[in-house]
Amino acid sequence: MDIIKDARIEWLSYKWVFIALSLVLLAAGGFSLLTRGLNLGVDFAGGTLVYVKFKDTPQLDRIRSLLSSSELKAEGVTRFDELDKNEVQIRLARVEAEDAEDLAEQNRLLLDVLHREFDSLGTQAQQADLNNTSSVVLALRLQELDPESLRQELNSIEFQQHYQQLARRVVDLRTEQGGIFTDFETLNQLDLVESVSSALRDNFYLGSFNLISVESVGPKVGRELRQRARDAVLLSLLGMLAYIAWRFRTIHGFAAGVAAIIALFHDVFITLGFFSIFDKEISLTVIAALLTLVGYSINDTIVVFDRVRENLRLLRRQDLATVINTSINQTLNRTILTSGMTFLAAMSLYVLGGPVLNGFSFALVIGIIVGTYSSIAIASPIVLWWQATVEARKARRLTRA
Repeated sequence: MDIIKDARIEWLSYKWVFIALSLVLLAAGGFSLLTRGLNLGVDFAGGTLVYVKFKDTPQLDRIRSLLSSSELKAEGVTRFDELDKNEVQIRLARVEAEDAEDLAEQNRLLLDVLHREFDSLGTQAQQADLNNTSSVVLALRLQELDPESLRQELNSIEFQQHYQQLARRVVDLRTEQGGIFTDFETLNQLDLVESVSSALRDNFYLGSFNLISVESVGPKVGRELRQRARDAVLLSLLGMLAYIAWRFRTIHGFAAGVAAIIALFHDVFITLGFFSIFDKEISLTVIAALLTLVGYSINDTIVVFDRVRENLRLLRRQDLATVINTSINQTLNRTILTSGMTFLAAMSLYVLGGPVLNGFSFALVIGIIVGTYSSIAIASPIVLWWQATVEARKARRLTRA
């Protein structure tokens, strides 16, 4: 399928325009990286991410003010997922200790602060919050209350299992309701006996929020992940340099390998610059996207260089610039089709994938554009420059001789 028929574009005649554009992008990204840095996620910086679901529309300013005035020192409070789900992501400052007890204490403090602010009536009545009670705690409380008077009828194991199953049913229903009960009438779906329903109403209240999940990473783990992420990217680049230098050694020695790796550094640096400019979070999924970008970009460069290698044998009388332009034009339709389809898939993920895939898809969208561009606008001019440099040196040697 030919989208552009018989393309005869003189790509290398625009090399200074391409280089100027790249320098602008590199300068903007570099300035942002130096002044703002990267927004490292919990995976690399350490800390705790807490996801909270509220009954009503959450008041972010109120939550920020509340947590900033407490000893928790929240670093960020943002809406999460779709707005109608009333979910909030709270990022707490990193905990210097690695002990699980310290992380558990941090979560307990967060619960206490939110309960005092949003559920003061329930806490004053010394009732438990059914929306934040685990199945284990609920089962123990039901065993203590024994609303069905089964203690004398069942042995101890059967007695515990009965209330454990009952507690799990209640918590499972809460999960089906989006993680939070809005009223006690919802429990009617379980067909509970009246004594159990009454015990739940008398001993529990329905809090205005629910801690959906908590993700904690200590500073030691964060440092290890940062180091491994750097090693993964650098080793992949070095491995590709070695392979391409050997595979395309007929294109002026190591010129093709050096050009391809410079183009890859160009792609990764510009993508990271966009992450800094738009304050996107760097997480493990983003590192996976960067490695995907490295593989995708080098594949596009290999296709062009492979055609250059073939045309060097077929077009022996043509200069290198003509061979490169011809090779790019011959592979242009393939580049448009593959990059275009991949770009549409990545853009769909970015638009429809939600916040979990936002960073991953953003890296792919930027990377596909920059990677396709660099194969034509960066890698090819470097090979031409390499040839000009080598020939100039040879000319100087002959002149001296």
